[in-house]
Amino acid sequence: MTFSAAISNDIFLTYVMVIVGLLAVAGLLLGLMTALGKNVSSVWRTYRGWLVMVPLVLGTILLGRTATIVGVALLAMFGFKEFARATGLYEDWWLTGLVYLAIVLLGVASIVSDPRLNYPGWFGLFITLPAYVAAAILLVPILRNRSKGQLQQVALAIVGFLYFGWMFSHLGFLANTNYAYGYILYLVFAVEINDIAAFTCGKLFGKHKLRDNISPNKTIEGAIGAVFVSLLVPWMLWFSFPHFEPWDLVLVGLIVGIGGQLGDLVISYIKRDIGIKDMGVLIQGHGGILDRIDSMIFVAPIFFHVIRWIHGIR
Repeated sequence: MTFSAAISNDIFLTYVMVIVGLLAVAGLLLGLMTALGKNVSSVWRTYRGWLVMVPLVLGTILLGRTATIVGVALLAMFGFKEFARATGLYEDWWLTGLVYLAIVLLGVASIVSDPRLNYPGWFGLFITLPAYVAAAILLVPILRNRSKGQLQQVALAIVGFLYFGWMFSHLGFLANTNYAYGYILYLVFAVEINDIAAFTCGKLFGKHKLRDNISPNKTIEGAIGAVFVSLLVPWMLWFSFPHFEPWDLVLVGLIVGIGGQLGDLVISYIKRDIGIKDMGVLIQGHGGILDRIDSMIFVAPIFFHVIRWIHGIR
């Protein structure tokens, strides 16, 4: 992944045209609805948020492999920061500092070459870091000679690193694959389509609550509709991974359709447990970083390891 490779890559250029076209059509429809007197102010806020996020995402990928990995690491760090602030862990700078350092190490492991195989990305270090990081976090209370309240803090730090750091960072490691543009752009695009499909199908057909104690607005009909749409998307975007067989398309569709909703539900019960609506207000009309990337957290590692098992990552 380099700047010159991106601007000559058919997959990247196709995604740019598709996304720009969708944004243009959405803008025209919103403008038409506004002219007809419809109150779509909340949708406009969301749309303006997309106008900021889309150039940032495409621009980062355009800059190449290192920029993409660093961008994912920064998102992971901001996501963990929101989690740490919401849960109170942020006040413990020993543990939060250690998690930040661990996320940086994930980025480094994704960038540097494996010293034995000379492949881009040190997969062995990347995949084993959770063991070392969890051990380091468990040692912090011993180093501080503390016991009171340490179990909860240590547990929050380990969950924060594993979920918001390591699992999400698989998206960045995909930048080392031969089909980096197809894999990364497919995941970003398909996960967002899955979110939109779940919301839309839920509004149109939703009657039965999916998990009312976790996310009261989510419905079984919305979930089924999202899975159905996610199963169609890989066939429409088959150019992203021309080496895939038809059954591969079904598999990655299920990964996005089911994994995306599970990731969203996990953040929902975390927010509900600590009594907040959004993890942050950084993105206009979208909430915080975690409110935007939550659906990717399950999808990225499952997609990565399934594809690695079937096709390899080189």
